[in-house]
Amino acid sequence: MKLSRAEYKTIAKFMEQLRPTRQYMKILKDKFPSHSQSTLLSLFSLEYQKRIKRTISKHHAPEAIESYYQSYVTAAKTHPSSAVLLDLANEVDFSPSLMARAILERFLEERDGVPPTKPLINSMLRDPSLISDHHLANHVYQCTVNDCCYGPLVDCIKHAIGQEHEILLRDKLRERNLSFLDENQLRAKGYDKTPDIILEVPIAVEGHIVHWIESKASFGDECSHRTYLNEQFWSYWNRFGPGLVIYWHGFIEELDCNRDRGILLGDRFPSDVVTLCHGTGQG
Repeated sequence: MKLSRAEYKTIAKFMEQLRPTRQYMKILKDKFPSHSQSTLLSLFSLEYQKRIKRTISKHHAPEAIESYYQSYVTAAKTHPSSAVLLDLANEVDFSPSLMARAILERFLEERDGVPPTKPLINSMLRDPSLISDHHLANHVYQCTVNDCCYGPLVDCIKHAIGQEHEILLRDKLRERNLSFLDENQLRAKGYDKTPDIILEVPIAVEGHIVHWIESKASFGDECSHRTYLNEQFWSYWNRFGPGLVIYWHGFIEELDCNRDRGILLGDRFPSDVVTLCHGTGQG
């Protein structure tokens, strides 16, 4: 789904008031019924992460962590079976998973006398049953399962969705009998930084030659697209020639402004593929 910059700004503005809880998607679907759930979910995740990046230094200040920890300890003693850590995260407008990480780090440092290692923290967030305090384990679990933007559960879901769309892309190419090399095959050949697909025979899409395709199971906003251009897409263009980026969950349509320079944007696999002969165009 393509959104104009004005549409995107309207949705992003509305999202500023929402928290990453299970209820936010119903609110968004009611407000923007013509937009797909996958687009709204991806867009919200991007906007919420921007919000967290703007405020994370405030939440990570030592005095803030100590205040959160003391508030948590008091609430946990009074209401051990309630979602007190999740409530605290929502109260101060902080990611539940990141709040759980901060409180867990503070708990382990107090218990062991030394700061915990990152691998230890990560293992406990993935499996809260490893936490010795059963109430804290339950509270950490409540945070991770109720956070749609951060945490180990979200990381697993994002990875699975990314893999799913890469498989979808390969299936679409095979349906059209297009010969290609995927990322794993390219790395086996010694390439270190590659797009998801290199076409062994180039294609034309909407009058533009395409030598490679990159799959992005996300929404293409200005910030992420600019980063991808600088860190990935232009280097692919330099090495392999012009290509196609598929933002499966949509993008801001004004960003599709580099077609004549060799980078085409789409939100689905193209329906008007024309296979070219070897040696056609840039390569």
